Amino acid sequence: MDFEFSKDQDMIRETVKKFLENECPKDKVRELMNSETGHDPEMWKKMTEMGWMGIYIPEEYGGTGGEYLDLMIILEEMGRNLFPAPFFSTIALCSIPIIKFGTAEQKKTILSRIAMEGEIWTLALTELSSSYGASEIEMEASLEGDEYVLNGTKMFVPYANVTDNFLVVARTSNKETAEDGITIFIVDAKSPGINLTMIPTTAHNMRFEVKFNNVKVPQSNILGEKDKGWNIIEYILQYATILKCAEMSGGAEAVLELSNNFSKERIQFDKPIGSFQAVQHKLVDMLTESDGLKFLTYEAAWKINIGSPSNMLISMAKAKANNAYQRLCIEGIQIYGAIGFTDEMDIGLYHLQSKSLEFDLGSTEFHREKIINELENQKPLFLSI
Repeated sequence: MDFEFSKDQDMIRETVKKFLENECPKDKVRELMNSETGHDPEMWKKMTEMGWMGIYIPEEYGGTGGEYLDLMIILEEMGRNLFPAPFFSTIALCSIPIIKFGTAEQKKTILSRIAMEGEIWTLALTELSSSYGASEIEMEASLEGDEYVLNGTKMFVPYANVTDNFLVVARTSNKETAEDGITIFIVDAKSPGINLTMIPTTAHNMRFEVKFNNVKVPQSNILGEKDKGWNIIEYILQYATILKCAEMSGGAEAVLELSNNFSKERIQFDKPIGSFQAVQHKLVDMLTESDGLKFLTYEAAWKINIGSPSNMLISMAKAKANNAYQRLCIEGIQIYGAIGFTDEMDIGLYHLQSKSLEFDLGSTEFHREKIINELENQKPLFLSI
C-alpha cells in the first residue's frame, strides 16, 4: 500500500482546493444551501471546462482517463469545503457504473455529454425503508410492447430537481432470491409521469421523493442485463461508498483545523484555551479520529484503484466515517462553546452535514452487519498457513 500521491495528483488537490476556496467560500455555501437549485450552474460550467466531470471518464469519450484516486482527491476536497453540487450523484453514482456496464452506444453518447457538457445525473435507488438491501426494491417495471412502464416511488434521491437523467432501479420479475429480477433503467428526467417532492433536511442537501407513474422507457435504455442489475448496484456501492468516505474525511479534517485554530485564538483567564490540558486532550482525540478515518479510507481506495476492492475495508471505512465525523463535530463544538451551535459558526454547518451523510450509502448498523458477514466467511488464519 502506497499513500504517496503523484505530482499530478498533488496538482489536482491544489487546483481543486484553490478553486473551491475562491469560488465557494462559506457564505456562498450557505447561499446555495438555501437556494432552489442547491448549486451554482455557472460554477458547474467552470468545473466542466476544467475537466472535473471527465476526470475518471476514458479519453475516447471526452474525459481524461484518470485514476480512481484522482476522483477520491476531488471528493475529499469537496467535503473539506462543504461544496454543494450534484458532482457525487453524477460521477460517483452514475458515470462509474456506465463506464463499466454500459453498451458501446451508451458510453459514447452519455459519457461524452457528462464529460464535455456537464450533463447532470442521479441514482434513484432507495425506497420507503431507505435501506440498501435488494429485498427493499419494490418498484415495478413491466414490459408493454417495445417499452417498459415504471411505477413506484423512490426516496431521498439527490438533486432530482436539476438532473437531466435518472438511473432507476426497478424489479422486472420475481425470482427465488431478492437480488435476482432487478433491472436498472436510464430514464429521461423530462419523461411524462415523473413527479418530485422535496424532502426537508437539516443540511439542506437537496433530497427528493420521486414518483414514477406509468413512465415509459425503451428497452434500449437498460443498463447492463435485464434481471441482473443487482451486481451493478453492488459495484456502485463499492466504488461510491469510499468516495463518500473521502468526502466525510475531508469534512472531518476541516473540523479539526477549525477547532485547533479557535483554541489558539480564544482567550480565557488571559490564556488561549488551547493551553488548557482538557482542550488539548480533545484535540488529540480528534486528531486520532481524523487520521484513523483518513488512512482507512485511503487504504480502501488504494485497493479499488489497483482493481482489488475489499468489501471488509469499504464497510469498515464507512462505519468509521459515520461515527468519527460526528464525534469530531461534537468535540469541536464543545471547544467552541455554545456559540458553536449557531448559524454564524462554520463548524455548525459541518455538524449538520455529518448527520446527513451518516445514512448515505449505508448506516453504521448496515455496514457492521456486512463486516460480520465478511468475518463469518473468512477462513481462520491457521488454515492458510
